[in-house]
Amino acid sequence: MTANTAVNEMDNEWLEVGRLEDIPRLGSRLVRTSKGDVAVFRTAGDEVFALNDRCPHKGGPLSQGIVFDHKVACPLHNWCIELQTGCAIAPDEGYTGTYPVNVENGVVFLKLED
Repeated sequence: MTANTAVNEMDNEWLEVGRLEDIPRLGSRLVRTSKGDVAVFRTAGDEVFALNDRCPHKGGPLSQGIVFDHKVACPLHNWCIELQTGCAIAPDEGYTGTYPVNVENGVVFLKLED
């Protein structure tokens, strides 16, 4: 389950995405930015990660994938991507961009870097 969020952004500043509790455990939230769509994921242990919302294989929407451990499975062809690094799990190869995230007082922030 994903929730869409549009954010106002300024280059190299932290953007408020929303409350951690609004992102389901083992789920994601899609954030639309001028730099493209970003998928913000929450693990079962409440860790938060952000990736470009495009699988390196065929561009599938990672925000619609299944989150498990510290990975997400692309909904198109089941490629698994590590949430921390954005790297595909072997034997697949490829990479999708990552973004810094921070959680302060239960609020998730995303930083879009050049």
